[in-house]
Amino acid sequence: KTFRPKRKFEPGTQRFELHKKAQASLNAGLDLKVAVQLPPGEEQNDWVAVHVVDFFNRINLIYGTISDYCTEQSCPVMSGGPKYEYRWQDEHKYRKPTALSAPQYMNLLMDWIEVQINNEEIFPTNVGTPFPKNFLPVVKKILSRLFRVFVHVYIHHFDRITQMGSEAHVNTCYKHFYYFVKEFNLIDTKELEPL
Repeated sequence: KTFRPKRKFEPGTQRFELHKKAQASLNAGLDLKVAVQLPPGEEQNDWVAVHVVDFFNRINLIYGTISDYCTEQSCPVMSGGPKYEYRWQDEHKYRKPTALSAPQYMNLLMDWIEVQINNEEIFPTNVGTPFPKNFLPVVKKILSRLFRVFVHVYIHHFDRITQMGSEAHVNTCYKHFYYFVKEFNLIDTKELEPL
């Protein structure tokens, strides 16, 4: 239920080209601090939108690899160790921050993000369609919630990641994410404290 098909960019679009540019710089072994920087002449919101979708796809995949071990029994609370508990809140069913198990939280999170990134009014796909005024606040919320997936996976399921031999991939994905959110100031420093 938590694993979703990757969201793709339409070939021939500006976002597709930006996605290819981002992937090429990562695959070239460039320093991640450099790879996240806005390419000259590109629009920052386009660059951010491409990365948000990419991070959603990657982090969803990472969580999917450990989801069989993240159960109601093993993770009755969505947390990052004893100091950090994450509660779910949305505009529909959970109007007040609500304690949920990690799997429930992850399901709601992935569903919620999928709705956001597929909403043309927030993430327009047509070149020339302006981004809405609330684009960056929505992006910041998406990224801070995706960060919580890293926190939960690192603190509660890293043994499983290690058993699968995936720690280098997860660490690289996290470093890419971290440098990106720092470069564009998309997550409050206090939010990043758990890792």
